[in-house]
Amino acid sequence: MNYPANTAAARGLALCHVCGHLDKVELHECSRCGGGLHLRKTDSLQRTLALLVTAVILYIPANVLPIMNTVQLGKGEPATILGGVVLLINLGSYPIAAVIFIASVMVPVAKLMALFYLVWNGYRKVPASGIQCTKIYRLTELVGKWSMVDVFVVAILVALIHLTGLLVILPGPAAVAFAGVVVSTILAAHAFDTRLIWDRMKEDND
Repeated sequence: MNYPANTAAARGLALCHVCGHLDKVELHECSRCGGGLHLRKTDSLQRTLALLVTAVILYIPANVLPIMNTVQLGKGEPATILGGVVLLINLGSYPIAAVIFIASVMVPVAKLMALFYLVWNGYRKVPASGIQCTKIYRLTELVGKWSMVDVFVVAILVALIHLTGLLVILPGPAAVAFAGVVVSTILAAHAFDTRLIWDRMKEDND
């Protein structure tokens, strides 16, 4: 691969992701800490796109199937993510409903859209501002960790509310699908290499 002139990659230098030391990529390992060296992540855009498609596919059952099943006196009451939000609103628990809606609906959708936008810019001949894309990527990594709030809520409810014969809360299949969405988006963000956008911008400027 030909890298833009006047860059570390063009000079055969790579930054260690462990200790931040700049070293010759031909060494394959950082001379200071022994961490692996690579100029760019292999097939970054392809792997990121594949993981995003996986997340989108899993996001459908995560919202359609019940995320938890409340069994009271032998009678089951399944609830989806949005169904749980509506139930909390009807009970007057507006702050909790808002937190779950933001963390379980808005954050995953926003993260998927942001990563798709970054991949699209990676494929574009003339990508958008590198600074803008880098900020979007950092924000995506920052808010991504809050996507599991709904799964944590179900786990806590299952652990705390277990009155045999009276009330039992069981996790539904959507919990597994939703966890898959979160893991897929985390892996997608990790697979994406923001340096590819800067490479495209440098090529265009040259």
